[in-house]
Order: sequence, then structure tokens, then C-alpha cells
Amino acid sequence: MKISKQNAEHYRWAEICDGWHLAKNQELSIIHERMPINTSEIKHLHQNARQFFFVLSGTATLEMDDKEIILNHHEGIEVPPLTPHQMLNKSKEEIEFLVISQPNSKGDRILVE
Repeated sequence: MKISKQNAEHYRWAEICDGWHLAKNQELSIIHERMPINTSEIKHLHQNARQFFFVLSGTATLEMDDKEIILNHHEGIEVPPLTPHQMLNKSKEEIEFLVISQPNSKGDRILVE
């Protein structure tokens, strides 16, 4: 079955951000996310999951190991397990990106202060 934002399982986070589960099983998670201007996720790490963030539109800022990495349209970066990270939208337009996690990151997230 084909999958898209129109038929994928949808959820909201941080009250105004969106996520669509494109693939969701124990071995793999692929989520299409949308973040409006001036939004961010909470800084965290994953014990087991390796993640890859790939920007579909806009310019995202990924804070990783206390360094800011700017990801432009069609750029991505891998985040190894146990690496503190946080996605932010500091740009003047909304951003959309894919988050690919292997294995699935559900229940694997630890908040970092």
C-alpha cells in the first residue's frame, strides 16, 4: 500500500508541530515532521536508536553535542545513539523533514538538561 501524509497515522507534538508515521515497526521508524517558525523539540538522546534527519523543505537547525548544524533543503545528518540532540526551527519559514530511526526510538528517549 502506498503511504503519504494524506493517509499516514498523524500526531501532534509541542501543540503546533505535526508528525506522520510513514513506517512504524520495532526495527524501523520513518516520520515526516513539520515544524512552524520558532519551534523546537526538547533536547534528548536515544539509548539504542540511530537516527537520520533529512530536510525536505526549509532550513533546520540541529543542535548535536552542543554544536549547531544548519541543514538546508535536501541535506541530512546521522545522529548516533547516546548523542544529545535537538531539532529547532530558527528560520523565517516552516520546515519539513524526515526522521528515520533504527531501531524504532519509541520508549528509547531520555531527556537531557
